[in-house]
Amino acid sequence: MKRSRRNYLRPRKPLFPFLRKPAGQLTVVLLVALAVYLIAVGGVNKKLPAAVSVDQALQMYQNGALVLDVSWPAEWDEYHIPNALLIPLDQLYNRLNEIPKDKTILVVSRSETSAQQARELLTSAGLQAVSLSGSLSAWYEKGYPIEGAPPQ
Repeated sequence: MKRSRRNYLRPRKPLFPFLRKPAGQLTVVLLVALAVYLIAVGGVNKKLPAAVSVDQALQMYQNGALVLDVSWPAEWDEYHIPNALLIPLDQLYNRLNEIPKDKTILVVSRSETSAQQARELLTSAGLQAVSLSGSLSAWYEKGYPIEGAPPQ
């Protein structure tokens, strides 16, 4: 049986013709990017609450969570939680490498807003962080451990 020459010269149909068009290529790239994102995010976050009460914060402190104080140095000098790490909020982005990645972080400050902003920065950097609901004055009012004393 003789094969005709025409069959050899005829172009084959591509396996996935939609990949020849830019819209098809872009679709594939977006699907791959989405899959990579879902894999990367999937196991990282254990869904901590955004903020914890003073009582919950004390439990975290007693269980070995890293306490990160983002207050100003002058506020820190007045009083702070013992063994807390001081990194003022305005320096936090440039000092992220000083924060252990394997610990849960309890963010505290004299300002609840500052603690929330720091928590958002830390969680966006992939760290497990929660902020203290209220401020350090609520911690002090409960009689929990501090170094120093608030001005009277």
